This record gives sequence, structure tokens and C-alpha cells, in this order.
Amino acid sequence: MRVLVTGGAGYIGSHTVLKLKEAGHWTVVYDNLSKGYKGQAFGDEFVEGDIHNSQQVKEALKKYDIDAVMHFAAFIEAGESMKEPSKYFLNNSAGSMTLLGAMLESKVNNFIFSSTAALFGYPDKIPIEEETPLNPVNAYGESKLLVEKVLKWYSDIYGFNYISLRYFNAAGADKKLRTGERHDPETHLIPLAIQTAFGQRKSLSIYGTNYDTPDKTCVRDYIHVEDLADAHVLALAYLAREKKSNIFNLGSEKGYSVRQVIDVVKEVTGRDFKVIETKRRLGDAPTLIASSAKIKKILGWNPEFNDLRKIVETAVNFYMKQNDLT
Repeated sequence: MRVLVTGGAGYIGSHTVLKLKEAGHWTVVYDNLSKGYKGQAFGDEFVEGDIHNSQQVKEALKKYDIDAVMHFAAFIEAGESMKEPSKYFLNNSAGSMTLLGAMLESKVNNFIFSSTAALFGYPDKIPIEEETPLNPVNAYGESKLLVEKVLKWYSDIYGFNYISLRYFNAAGADKKLRTGERHDPETHLIPLAIQTAFGQRKSLSIYGTNYDTPDKTCVRDYIHVEDLADAHVLALAYLAREKKSNIFNLGSEKGYSVRQVIDVVKEVTGRDFKVIETKRRLGDAPTLIASSAKIKKILGWNPEFNDLRKIVETAVNFYMKQNDLT
């Protein structure tokens, strides 16, 4: 298929483009480079464009005869969303609406949406299934939920086919080290811990040490970014084959606490570093662990990375390459 990948020069987008190409698909990276990097735009074509520009989107869809769109162009920081909610609703919600409108006008009706586990808020049951009630506790999660609601109506009324993939915590890097996590500023635990281990940061903060978890720090489900990208390729095949919409959770089905992640980074790097305990952040749930039974059964998804250490090793290797430490 011919696939337009919004945010395709970013972290998850760039890995997915590589997987799409390996599977024989033809790709256009559509990215405004506000968060992505031109050097990570691995598509067959590149358009420096914005999802808010409907005319520009329509021109790209027509020029490249696009069959499907994968949408990664979103702001993703839950903590920031509680300080600047307008930024998240304008980009994640309104921007997605503009993109979808351009697709409808262009008669492109296959869409894969980068959603989030933040939709579930403080779930009553772990592991989290697709039917778990949706109750976001931060503006980031709410901004994504609004898009999922729109997609359901578009599917019912317009016959618009979509797959919503609700990610848990993406981590790691491409095994061949062609791309990896390079957020600026960085806010994710594993790369922050790696930066601290190598002295780029003076210390690492743990936000909250009084959660109802075994070691009192938040527990999260970490999924390797290549496994995440593989799921998108399978979702695209499902849309082409079944021509109907669906929703899947994407996680490793294992939970690791903040302290456990820090210990693994110290072990893999062989370096100790300073850790500071501080107060909780708004909108952080104690435990988020996925059930990925549905996507494994329906799409045949079989993740390669089932161990946190292996995920961290790829992240460390990428960091060392980027900083000429190999």
C-alpha cells in the first residue's frame, strides 16, 4: 500500500516507516519537524508539512495517490498537558480533526491512530483490556479520547475504516541503531536514566514514592518500539483485508516500577548515579499494565522483546552511538 505517515520523522513514526518499507509498502513521511528529525525521515518521499494545513494534506494525499494514513503527529507529555492543556487539544484533537477532514475530502478512508493507555486513567482492574472504562486523568489522555470518539462516529456514518492502537510505554531503539529516542526536551524515564548514567544530567528524579505499589513508585508496561512498529504493519494488513475498524491495546503485559527501571539502567551501563525523590506529578496513575491478548489473537502480533533489560540495552547502544561513545 501507499502510506502517508504523519510525524514519520519522530520516534515511533521513524521506526514504523522502516518496518513498513521492510514489508514492501511505499511511504511518504509528512512531518513539520517540530519534534522530528530530517535525518530520521526514512520514507520514499518527504513532505515538510503540518496536519493543521488541510490544503497541504490534501495535496500530498492526491500527489502520492495515498491508500492509508498512519498518524503519529501528536504531543505526548502527560505532565505538560496539565500545565498547557490548550496546546494538547489544539494539536492532538483539532489537528487530528483537520487531518481526518482532508482524508474524507480526498476519499482516503484507511487510518491507523496512535492512541494511548492514558485513556484509562486510574483503572480498577489490571491488566487493562480494551473494554476497560475510559476515564482519562490528564489532558493528554482526554485529547486522544476525543479523537477516538470522532473515529467511532466517522466509522459508523462515513464507512471510515480505522485502527486505534492504545500504546503503553514505548522504549528502546532500532536494533541496527538507525533511529531511536531523541526527544527535546527529554521526559521519558529510560532515556533520562541513561543520560544521567553518562553524566549528561546531574541527577534523576522519582516523582512520587507513596503509591500503592510494591516499592511505592509507579509501575508501567514497557514495550519495545520495534514491536510497536510491527503492530502497525499488522494493523495495516488487517484494514486492507477486513475493511473494518477495530481497537487494540499494545503492551508487554509486564509491569516494572520506576525503581526497577533505574536499577536495570545502572546494571546495563555499569554506572551508578544520583537519584532524587520528589513529590507526585498531576495525572500519574499508580499502575498501568496492558492485556495484549486481543491483538495477539486477531492480528497475530508476537513481540520479540519480552525483557526490560533487552529493551534498555538497545536504548543504551543508540545513546552511545549518538554521542560517539562506542
